[in-house]
Parts: sequence; structure tokens; C-alpha cells
Amino acid sequence: MRIAIDIRKINEFGVGTYIWNLVRNLGAIDTENEYFLIGSQRNFHELGPLPTNFKQLYEPEEEGFWRNHVAIPFALRRQQIDVVHVPHHEAPFFNPSKLVVTIHDCVHLLFPHEDNSKLHNYRSYLRTKRVVETAKHVLAVSKSTKEDLINIFELPERKISVVHNALDERFAFTHTPEERKHVLERFQLKDPFVLYSGKIRPHKNLHRLIEAFAVLKSELVEDEKYKNLKLIIIGDELSRHQYLRLTVIRSGAQQDVRFFGFVPYPILRVFYQSAELFAFPSLYEGFGLPPLEAMANRTPVLASNTSSLPEVLDDAAVLVNPENVFDIARGMKSILSDDILRQKLIQKGLDQVAKFSWKLAAQKVLSTYELAVMGAVRATSPVEGRAMTPRT
Repeated sequence: MRIAIDIRKINEFGVGTYIWNLVRNLGAIDTENEYFLIGSQRNFHELGPLPTNFKQLYEPEEEGFWRNHVAIPFALRRQQIDVVHVPHHEAPFFNPSKLVVTIHDCVHLLFPHEDNSKLHNYRSYLRTKRVVETAKHVLAVSKSTKEDLINIFELPERKISVVHNALDERFAFTHTPEERKHVLERFQLKDPFVLYSGKIRPHKNLHRLIEAFAVLKSELVEDEKYKNLKLIIIGDELSRHQYLRLTVIRSGAQQDVRFFGFVPYPILRVFYQSAELFAFPSLYEGFGLPPLEAMANRTPVLASNTSSLPEVLDDAAVLVNPENVFDIARGMKSILSDDILRQKLIQKGLDQVAKFSWKLAAQKVLSTYELAVMGAVRATSPVEGRAMTPRT
């Protein structure tokens, strides 16, 4: 087969992690098919060394209607591409090849930006609808996302396969105790802290996390170990999110809530390893990698009991109602105060992370390419099911 993969979003959060790990693992398992990676020189070099059957299908950095919907389809036809994989919902209008798309979530439809007009939201719905309906096959990163696609677009179940994400393979850093101490000192962190890491969007529910933290602090005011507990939020700077600034002020937590902008993976891992717990009370996730990252670093996790999180985390986290501030606070307090529960969560977390594998994901995606080219129709998808233990 001649397979094209759109890698132009490799530097973005979420989608970029997916592209990097999928392409690298396809390179490890497949030396027979020809791969053409659609992107700029910078995009291509981001992937590092690849086998000789991987080539660049060069596209300049700048984007536009003509380039996305005319130039790229023309290049696919010229290269006689059999199947093109777009790892997001923004595929070209015209595809001369069989189209496979990956849908990570439907957050742009279920939780549109509050400043968007109704017309903008409807156009977004129509664009996504066109992509998933014209695709030969759709890959969903969780059963929850698959259910969203069926409910929103009425797609036939047989057209969607679930292929779970896994931990970013670039996340394997080791730090000595001295290195961890140096990082914490640089960020002036000497007190115990609760950690959140991820995008800062309204559906991430951080305003309720801040309110729940304030409730928790009021209950720990005489606790010798946790009376100086802090909440660390890693993502955008607070100045970009005035509603969160107001929430911090209203909660009276100005001295205990700290926001950091983007931090590189090696530094982020120090935060994970040093946190008392990782809190992720998101209202909606297509998959939810940050809790798995925390588990891989032996940090107990609190998360929501909604969307994909119960599917991905199973019983390895304390799951709470994300719309109930007091339930979030109770969950955090139970982790902090129960050492037996903490140790159980740490061990179950490590076991849960081991169930997800990019190698297995790449095998399933490659199988989907083959089926798309052959035009096979399956009553039951072979790539369905819960996360599986990687084959050795």
C-alpha cells in the first residue's frame, strides 16, 4: 500500500502526541508499505529518524483553503496514494484516496467556545459531519468518543473502531532526588501540593476544582502535614483566564493557588512525582492522557466519573461527580488521609498504564488501513474492546 498521513499538527498538544507516537510505532512494525508524511520540513524532522519506507510529502508551513482542499488532494492523486489518514476532523473536501480519520473527542460540538455564534457552531458541526460521513473508516480513541459519534452523527457502529491512546513514549525521563529538589526550589515549592496539568478550558472544570480545594483547605486548617497545602495548575497563565482569577479571589485561596504556564516534559514529570495527588475533574474527555501520566509517575489520581475517564482509568482512580464541589473535596481528602488507599491507587495506577500500548495501537491502525483499501465490511470490528495488554 501507499499510505499518506497528515502530520501538520505534530506540534500541537494532544493531536501532536498521537501523531508522533503512531508514526514512530508504524515505523517499528511495518517495513513493507510506503508511507508519505504530509507536512513541512519542521514537521518531518520532529519525528526523528524513520525507516526508508517513510518519505515526506512536502507542504509549506502556511495553510489556506486552496492548499488544504486543492493542493493536498492533487498531491495525493499524483503519488497514487491508496489510503490517507487524517488524525483529526479537518480533512480536505476532496480525497482521491480512501480516507481514514481519527476523532479524539467531540468537545468542539458538545462544549463550543462561549464566544462562538450559533452559525459558527453549526458550520463546525457540518464540517465534522462531512468528514466522518465521507471517511471510509473512523478511528475513535475511546468507546465514549465512539458513542458520541453515533449519537451526534448517527454513524453506523461498524464504521467506527476504538483504538485507545497510550502514554507518550517521550515521557520516559529519570531524575535523581537532587534534580527533583533543584526543580522544586526553582519554582519555590516547599509545601505539599495538589496538581492539575492540561489545557485550561471551561469544560476542564477548574473553577470547581479551585472551589473544592478551598473547601478542603478549610478542613485541613489544623492538620500539621497539610495545613500549608497548595494547588498547582500547569497550563496557561492565569492572566489569560479572568474567570479563574475571580474564582480564586472569591474562594479566598489567593495564597494557596498557583498557576504555571507550559513546562517541558522533564520538568512536568518532577511535578507529577512530587504531588500528593493529581486532580482531574474534567466534565468531558475523549481519552484523558494526563491522569495516565500521573499514574505512571506513582501519583494517586482523582478524576471525574464522566465521559471516557471511567473507561480509561477503571478502578485505579478515585472517581467523583465533577459537578459537585463537595464530592471533589471529599475525594481529595480521602486520598490525603488514607495511606492504605494511596498505596492501593499507586499500584493499580501502574497496572492500568501497562494496559495501553502504542505498538498495539499501531497494529490496529495498520489493520484499518488494509481493510479500508480492500473495502471490507465487518459486522464486528476486530479492533474493538477495552484496553488490552500489549503483545510481546
